[in-house]
Amino acid sequence: MGDNHGHSPIETRNIKIAFFLNFFFTIIEIVGGFFTNSVAILSDAAHDLGDTVSLGASWYFQSLAKQSGDDKYTYGYRRYSILGAFITLFILFTGCVFILWEAIPRLIEPQEVNAQGMIILSIIGIAVNTIAMLQLKKGRSINERVVSLHLLEDVLGWVAVLIGSILMYFYDIPILDPILSIGIATYILFNIFKNVRLILDVLLQRTPRNVNLEAIQSKLLEHEAVQKVDHLHVWSMDGEYHIMTVELYFKPGTTVEVMEFWTDHLHKDLKGVNIEHATFECKVSR
Repeated sequence: MGDNHGHSPIETRNIKIAFFLNFFFTIIEIVGGFFTNSVAILSDAAHDLGDTVSLGASWYFQSLAKQSGDDKYTYGYRRYSILGAFITLFILFTGCVFILWEAIPRLIEPQEVNAQGMIILSIIGIAVNTIAMLQLKKGRSINERVVSLHLLEDVLGWVAVLIGSILMYFYDIPILDPILSIGIATYILFNIFKNVRLILDVLLQRTPRNVNLEAIQSKLLEHEAVQKVDHLHVWSMDGEYHIMTVELYFKPGTTVEVMEFWTDHLHKDLKGVNIEHATFECKVSR
């Protein structure tokens, strides 16, 4: 139970930086959205408010996930980062529903917007979200990848708003504002469902996609004393930290020393095929 199954402090710091960047920019967006009368910016402000809440939750759960194993969670708290990722996706989904709710009526009755103000906010939005995204892109956990992708969507959304606001500045086409909002929401929804699959892989204990079971089985059978491999199971705690259990059957007459030598060797080699924690049950064939 004393193994360190937690996340690194860098991962928590990355989310912390992204949280504060998002929090301050959300305030700017809310004010700017009312000033410009833009549903695209107000929708993104609601979206970013949800982002701020989800980033706060991700920060908390990522901090919790750093804890090592104890009597309650013998494998450690790493799976809490998955909970943080799930909350992020749920809030993103809710934000998309809100965006569509606000934008669709404006397709029927477009409203004039302050295109110049939208251009300024778009440039700030691209800069802030790019900094936050690049910070989180360094992370390896699903939680960080989900939040990083989610910020990438924000950057692309702001690029779309910038292009749209430039067009509206020169031409009288206010319907572009709700069209942009619907396009952003549709793109985000597509990526939400794509990331749900990663979370389900972990929760349903699917064999990690970056683990080759045939390569592991071949590695286990490399020693001439190993006769058979049985009950090979591999799953992931959080999409990053993979665990394996297996029964190794050794040839009759194999000594305990040989078994210990081979399992010690395997512990080191399996890290090269993405297995961080392995448990061996050694048996002698009859």
